[in-house]
Amino acid sequence: MIKKMTKYSFVIFHKEVEDFLKNLQETGVVDVTRQKRAIDSYSMNKFEEIAKYNSVISALNRLLADANSKKVEIPSGKPQSTDYIAYYNSLIEERDALKVKLFNLNADYTAALPWGTFNNENLEKITQLGFTPYFYCISSGKYNKEWEGAYPIQILNEYEGKTYFVILMEGNEKPGIKLTECTFPSVPAEVIEKEINETKELAAQNEKNLLEMTNCIEDLKVMKEELLSNLDLYLAEGASTKKADETIVIFEAFAPTEIDETVVKFLEENNVYYLKEEAKEEDNPPIKLKNNFFAKLYEPIGELYLLPKYGELDLTVFFAPFYMLFFGLCLGDMGYGITLILVGLIVNFKVKAYANYGKLVAWLGLGSVIMPALNGTFFGAKLYELFPMPQNITDMFFNDMQMFWFAILFGIFQILFARIIQGVYNFVKGRIRVGLNCFGWAICIAWATLAYASMEAGFTYPEWVNYIGYAGLAGIVLCGSDAKNPIVRIFKGTFSLYDSTSVFGDVLSYIRLFGLGTSGGILGFVINSIALNLNEIPYVGWFFMGFMLIVGHIFVLLLSCLGAFVHPLRLTFIEFYKNAGFEGGGRAYNPLKKTNKQ
Repeated sequence: MIKKMTKYSFVIFHKEVEDFLKNLQETGVVDVTRQKRAIDSYSMNKFEEIAKYNSVISALNRLLADANSKKVEIPSGKPQSTDYIAYYNSLIEERDALKVKLFNLNADYTAALPWGTFNNENLEKITQLGFTPYFYCISSGKYNKEWEGAYPIQILNEYEGKTYFVILMEGNEKPGIKLTECTFPSVPAEVIEKEINETKELAAQNEKNLLEMTNCIEDLKVMKEELLSNLDLYLAEGASTKKADETIVIFEAFAPTEIDETVVKFLEENNVYYLKEEAKEEDNPPIKLKNNFFAKLYEPIGELYLLPKYGELDLTVFFAPFYMLFFGLCLGDMGYGITLILVGLIVNFKVKAYANYGKLVAWLGLGSVIMPALNGTFFGAKLYELFPMPQNITDMFFNDMQMFWFAILFGIFQILFARIIQGVYNFVKGRIRVGLNCFGWAICIAWATLAYASMEAGFTYPEWVNYIGYAGLAGIVLCGSDAKNPIVRIFKGTFSLYDSTSVFGDVLSYIRLFGLGTSGGILGFVINSIALNLNEIPYVGWFFMGFMLIVGHIFVLLLSCLGAFVHPLRLTFIEFYKNAGFEGGGRAYNPLKKTNKQ
């Protein structure tokens, strides 16, 4: 199936494009196309204003979430200012200034605390008396008591293993002790501590005001939506083309609907002006497939042809089992199928980078065990020739003619299945006439097959089956055209019966399933015959026989795999896709993402 897509349209000022795309790469989920348009100063101002609203709303949402997680009480009421953006910015500026001030005050307090309590007036009096104070700090263990006899020393404080002291010297004379002078604080610690407490009170009030702003989130959203509405109207009127002095880049992007929340969160965190809507078929959204574990393995095979268009039916889940069984019919050997299963499992478990391809090979190998089991071919020989079996078991294996008709009937079954899929799909889409026409063809193909089989095999079927066939024929004739004139419609519907030749050609195409399977079995048989002949060489015959069996069957396996891969592709992309009404033409989902460099 095809994943639903959401279409995004967002506008970026040309100078911000590079940073935006780098951030978008980190998400790795958005498929982006873009185009440039000119804008005028009015539009530019509106974009900037909307960006401010987005920024404030995102910041307040984060603040609210943080407060709720810490169970902080949110103040009631709203700020008196009606200019919420300016008020919020002033609070942020105040908060940042208070943080810086508090940081500096704490640093000053830490530096002043060891010097104890002092009065600047006393220091000024000492200076006026002609003394110059010299301040020092030294480890208490290195403090020399003899200094007290040589200089007038006053110990100010003992703090954390250090001694803080001052020496008073007359005039410009300096102490003779070899110590580095310290810078004495201009303000005592007790005064700084008082200012710290006052600053903390202001910060607490600032935080309370910011929390109060969270009550305005819905009001801000309403204001933003009003701005967006006015801008949409302005851009729709084409006024943005009046002045081309600045440019914007308009991005059209698609992302799976299931990750809408992630994309919207990214756009809002980056303050991007965007519009979001459900993607429509006419938008040509990229295609991202979503299938079950089995069908997903066959997506690379479907991509070899065309991806479906958006809104079209993804046929991967329908052709996958057919492809597996067709591959098995073309390979035509159970031994080769077992070999592929083993190779696929080894790749799956040992080569993680190609694990999905390993699983695909294993499933194809399973198909190559199931289908050749119909005629019992095993490494070029027949099972009933290798192992003794009762006659009633041996009779169950198909001969070549039965395999021929089985391939034809299997192909007819796929064509019928494709027509029924097309009919159901058209019914779902409300195209009843087209759906009836598809079912008409399915009934007629089945009817013709049954009639031919009854002639060849000599059996009869109930008469009422013919009436069903007539109804199918009526569906083709009456619903083969959308012409309003009934005569024209019947004429065109009757003429459409000519397509039966195309259906007959499609059926004959399935003969290749029998042909390739038979040829593979014959090549295996030839390898066995040559190996048995080599075994008759004296002494070394066993070596050449083993070498021929291994190398010969590997060669036949590789050659048969090539045909078994290619011809089911043709049957899928031409016969099956055509009868299922597949159009294709979708583009692959290719999100902008970073490439991991090893």
